[in-house]
Amino acid sequence: MGKVGQTGTALPRRDRVPPEAGPPERGPEARHRAAGRRVRALLKPRSVAGQVFLLQLVVVLLLIATAVVVLVLQDRNRAIQEAGDRSLVVAESFANAPGTASAMKSRDPTAALQPHAEAVRKKTGVDYVVALSPYGFRWTHPDPKQIGKHVSTSYGEALEGEPHQTTFDSSLGKAVDSTVAVFDEQGTAVGLITVGVTVDKVSGVVDDQLPVIFAAGGVALLLAAGGSALVSGRLRRQTRGLGPVEMTRMYEHHEAVLHAVREGVIILDGDGRLLLANDEARRLLALPPEAEGRAVGELGLTPPLAELLASGRAVTDKVFPAGDILLGVNVRPVGAKGGSVATLRDTTELRALAGRADVAAVRLQLLYEASTRIGTTLDVQRTAEELTEVAVPRFADFATIELLEPVLRGGEPTGASTEMYRVASQGIRDDVPLYPVGRRMRYAPGNPVATGMATGRPVLVTDLALAEGWRVQNPERARQVIEYGVHSMISVPLRARGQLLGVVEFWRSDQDPFEPDDVSPAEELAARAAVCIDNARRYTREHITAVTLQRSLLPGALPELSALEVGHRYLPAQAGVGGDWYDVIPLPGARVALVVGDVVGHGLHAAATMGRLRTAVHNFAALDLPPDELLAHLDELVTRLDQGTEAEGDTESVTGATCLYAVYDPVSGRCVVARAGHPGPALVSPDGSVTFPDVPVAPPLGVGGGLPVETAELRLASDSRLVLYTDGLVEARGRDIDVGLGMLREALADTADATPDETCRAVLDVMLPTGSADDVALLVARTRLLDPEQVAEWEVPDDPAAVSRIRAEATRRLEAWGLGEAAFTTELILSELVTNAIRYGGSPIGLRLLRDGDSLICEVADGTSTSPHLRRAAFTDEGGRGLFLVAQMSRRWGTRYTDRGKIIWAEQALDAGPAWDLGDLLADL
Repeated sequence: MGKVGQTGTALPRRDRVPPEAGPPERGPEARHRAAGRRVRALLKPRSVAGQVFLLQLVVVLLLIATAVVVLVLQDRNRAIQEAGDRSLVVAESFANAPGTASAMKSRDPTAALQPHAEAVRKKTGVDYVVALSPYGFRWTHPDPKQIGKHVSTSYGEALEGEPHQTTFDSSLGKAVDSTVAVFDEQGTAVGLITVGVTVDKVSGVVDDQLPVIFAAGGVALLLAAGGSALVSGRLRRQTRGLGPVEMTRMYEHHEAVLHAVREGVIILDGDGRLLLANDEARRLLALPPEAEGRAVGELGLTPPLAELLASGRAVTDKVFPAGDILLGVNVRPVGAKGGSVATLRDTTELRALAGRADVAAVRLQLLYEASTRIGTTLDVQRTAEELTEVAVPRFADFATIELLEPVLRGGEPTGASTEMYRVASQGIRDDVPLYPVGRRMRYAPGNPVATGMATGRPVLVTDLALAEGWRVQNPERARQVIEYGVHSMISVPLRARGQLLGVVEFWRSDQDPFEPDDVSPAEELAARAAVCIDNARRYTREHITAVTLQRSLLPGALPELSALEVGHRYLPAQAGVGGDWYDVIPLPGARVALVVGDVVGHGLHAAATMGRLRTAVHNFAALDLPPDELLAHLDELVTRLDQGTEAEGDTESVTGATCLYAVYDPVSGRCVVARAGHPGPALVSPDGSVTFPDVPVAPPLGVGGGLPVETAELRLASDSRLVLYTDGLVEARGRDIDVGLGMLREALADTADATPDETCRAVLDVMLPTGSADDVALLVARTRLLDPEQVAEWEVPDDPAAVSRIRAEATRRLEAWGLGEAAFTTELILSELVTNAIRYGGSPIGLRLLRDGDSLICEVADGTSTSPHLRRAAFTDEGGRGLFLVAQMSRRWGTRYTDRGKIIWAEQALDAGPAWDLGDLLADL
């Protein structure tokens, strides 16, 4: 609660907002120090004009401050008086208003008076209008919570009929409270009316008059500033802005500097007379002792120099001879009367240094360009060409480079042979009679090039006409070169990491002959180029190694298959070999597995990883696993490889490999496809329409986390083309994959009657006309279906007596196929397999014979998953010899599992005689 007036009304307090704290470097102490410096600078002006202006500023500020203080005091007194008058008028008006006395005498004065009191307060602008009982209890109040509370202040003076006024300090400032009594018709005091108002509500004169005061003060300051400026200008013209002490100090400093500098200075007036010359000028011009005041023409100077100094025209760094030295002269006109100042310096040594500096700058620029332009690629020959392009014509008129033969192949230069090949040649003209690029070079002993290669140091030949060892190599060619105008050369061996890679020759014809100073930049150019050539050689070796490894890991000639006609392409990336691969794996039952995979990355690691995955796929395919199980096992393998890599601290892992695996059965035309993070296949129907079958995609290998792999089953008509590819075919920088798939669809649609090999060629021409940033594997398989006449199937009853009937029917089918000579072997095989299925297997049991080219395949299916094992039976064993007979009489045999059991198969070769002898078999048994 604020201060309570006569009515006990509390005026509200105003909230104070603490000042915001600034950053540490702008704290109070720092601000005080900065302000102190500014005040001291203002209080201590250096010029008289500044001091006058400061005095005028202080006077004007004092006048303004005095006027403001007087005005504020007058306004404060007037405001208090006006506040008292307003509160008293409102109180008496409300007290004498008709109905006020009767309302106070009513049963509920608050209900009668509160609305009127609030209306009066709002209309008159006072802070409160409060009605009190004669005993000091509130009937009205702006705050309804205060109604009915007692006010302890005595109002005896007001109850006697005299208005009572009180001035007090509230939280909103000074306030005035007026209290009057209300009398009824009998003259009895029935109540009190008290009105309060703050002084700030009636003050405003100062706010109106302050702008006038400040405007007058501003005008006074402008007048003072103008007067100060006039005085300052006058003083500045008279003293040039300096006091006597400063002028003395300046003269002493200028005199000391003038005679101490190592540059001649002379000052001339408008008539060409010498006013001042420092000691260096006297020495350079050999001036007489009494030279000041004499004309320039009388000082014994050379006529051109005397004429220039007398003219007073401006020149910059003009050179004049003065005895045995060269003077660099600068002249500048000064002053309004035509005077001038000339500076002189000895430029004899400076010009010689400048010439050498220019040569050094040219060489540094040459070496800088060599560092940025040589080695932009990892190609050996291109790097050599870049060296010649940098050297010509900045350093030499012609440049040639020979490299040892192993370097060109990426091999190590063993030094066993010095035979080289010229790989680069550059010149200002093309008709120079030097040996062309591609020529095999072998230098005779004594030749400067051979000498440099033997010693490892550059060799300078300043005059080729006198170089006997160079001319003996090929006298006729040497004569032609000299007659052409080539007069000098520098031969520099190309050495890197202690090995000789080749040699570079720099030749000059139009430029001045080479000098000993040219050997150093030539050697620097060769050293930079040699490192880049060696890096390119090492890259070439690694690239060849990686390509060789990858080519050895990729399949060579794919097998001839009756189920498919296959075309394939592998396109390495422009940056090197990668991890894309493909394979075609024959499976039992004339089936074929098609595989396409991709290992992220390039280089040896990707190629080696690709080989490991391809080997793993072959091993899993040998188990005849379905596509989903095969990819699941491959995912587990990659995960184990990654864990082993992390344990060994190797940063390169296999994560990111993808694979698509498809198994095609030419008997039914059924193709089962599964993929792990790999693009799906494209299918070209016999009518030429192109579709992209929907094959569920699993995560890439190594990141599947044991998630199941789903498969898609396709029914492929004969003469369909199944297209498998890696992402490098359809994905490219700046091209969306949907666009790439659209381009692939159009390319395949245009190959209606093409063979698989022609399809591969056409697709690559359309999709990758200029190569690819990623390697690409493409596999196109045209499907075939086996003729139903090549397949024979029987359902076998679960009865051993049925074996003879099945054997007889199979024999008749073999004779119908013209394979009667294979009937005996086939009978033995199917008898053993069918008997085992009846004895150890379960229903249903089936037999199928397939004639596939030069093979006859016998398949026996049953409803159990128990796998038979080949073993050698002991002499006393009654069984265990059947599978041994099957293995001996067939080319290969095995077991594959199906959803309903297993199939035991055996494949016989029809293009060769029996590979077994019955007597030997019986002996082995």
